[in-house]
Amino acid sequence: MRRALLVVDCLNDFLSLEGSLNCGEAGRRVIEPIRQELERARADGTAVVYACDRHLPNDREFELYPPHCLEGSWGAQVVEELTPLARERVMPKRRFSAFFGTDLDLWLREQGIEELRIVGVCTNICVLYSAADARMRGYEVSVPDNAVASFDPRAHEGALRELADVLKAHVEVTN
Repeated sequence: MRRALLVVDCLNDFLSLEGSLNCGEAGRRVIEPIRQELERARADGTAVVYACDRHLPNDREFELYPPHCLEGSWGAQVVEELTPLARERVMPKRRFSAFFGTDLDLWLREQGIEELRIVGVCTNICVLYSAADARMRGYEVSVPDNAVASFDPRAHEGALRELADVLKAHVEVTN
């Protein structure tokens, strides 16, 4: 089964403590496990795609959350520790799901991908909705619990349960 690593919203506004919607220390803690996931994927030839929030100044999402990841801003850039390689796909998105309004599904199918390994933030928002849309499209989904985070610990734990119990994603529990 051909797999891709989907790196969700590993952007300055979420993972840098100076970011406008940062996940705090929980966000900082996922950087190293995600870096390791990238290293493994790159070594074994797994396709890597980054799904990255890129909002317009008047985006309706700002009715729900403070402005973040404005197109062209520092906040919308991938954190330095997880910089994509030139051969890796960077997919801008404007909504929670990496599939909504993007050509992610088309790109994955063109690559022959059947399984997504999802890492990034926020567990209860963009990771969860991307995983749900992946499952609705027939992809197998795995999520390492040490490589996802949220600014809300309770919502993070609830999302991990939802991923496992409802979506039947393989949530890998690490110690």
